[in-house]
Amino acid sequence: MKIIIVGCGRVGSGLALSLTRIGHTVTVIDLDATAFELLDPSFKGRTLVGFGFDRDVLLEADIEHSDALAAVTFSDEVNAVIARVASQVFHVPKVVARLKDVRKDQIYNRLGLQTIDPTAWGINRIVDLLCFSPLGTVLSIGSGDVDIVEIEVPILLVGRRVKELTIPGEIQVIGISRNNKTFLPTLGTEFLERDFIHLAVAGTSMDQLKYVLGLK
Repeated sequence: MKIIIVGCGRVGSGLALSLTRIGHTVTVIDLDATAFELLDPSFKGRTLVGFGFDRDVLLEADIEHSDALAAVTFSDEVNAVIARVASQVFHVPKVVARLKDVRKDQIYNRLGLQTIDPTAWGINRIVDLLCFSPLGTVLSIGSGDVDIVEIEVPILLVGRRVKELTIPGEIQVIGISRNNKTFLPTLGTEFLERDFIHLAVAGTSMDQLKYVLGLK
């Protein structure tokens, strides 16, 4: 994937390194050229100096052919502008904006922006959002405290029951879609091939869910 990161602070630089390490092509934009000193020496991506919402800078970063963008500057307002430009003007498929003031979360969500609180989710959570994880996040409640996610039943769960995927306080199956109908399962409901599972997952338990599903 081709990914643009706007903002090269601790979050941006750490995110850039994480993404390049797993094989993605990354371009980092920051207004301050000295910010790039935070990038790890092993970073093999590209850097650009300029405003992250400047059309010419974004075009130079090849935003028209990018798969994802993360706006992680120190300003919530700047991140919101960058995210809106990326999603609505350039139609970047996946856009995430860093949000420090969680009181603005509902406002940005109404604008159609996917926001994250790095303190709650951390760099690894942003990587999951940008890289089209097999777990599709439908909704985040609070500051990433609980996620509603969807996934097609993996082969290892076929024939097993809901109670085997349930971890009280961490992972809860809240629905199953089967044959174009969605229903509320019981703990004894058996997973069938081609089921689509809907789960409520604590933000801190996402790695646990991946492990149970055989995705990690």
